[in-house]
Amino acid sequence: MDAEMGDVIAAAPVSNAVMEPQDDIDERLTQLEIKASFAEDLVDHLNALVARQQDQIDLLMRELAALRRQGPEGEPGASRNLRDELPPHY
Repeated sequence: MDAEMGDVIAAAPVSNAVMEPQDDIDERLTQLEIKASFAEDLVDHLNALVARQQDQIDLLMRELAALRRQGPEGEPGASRNLRDELPPHY
């Protein structure tokens, strides 16, 4: 009985890839190309998004630095005179 099993195993094809028709291979290749195209589009979109966010961060950092320069001179916790903060119509 072991000799019969050996004959069955020897008769089995070695690989399914060798036996696939050309149409199946072309279909799989087309699907891979489509997936690669979508992945490339996504990477480009994310790259643009990251670049735009970095521009926003740079702008906010410049605005924060400008606000710090406009702030009251002196110590950071110094008290301010409320008269200096009255609206111009008073």
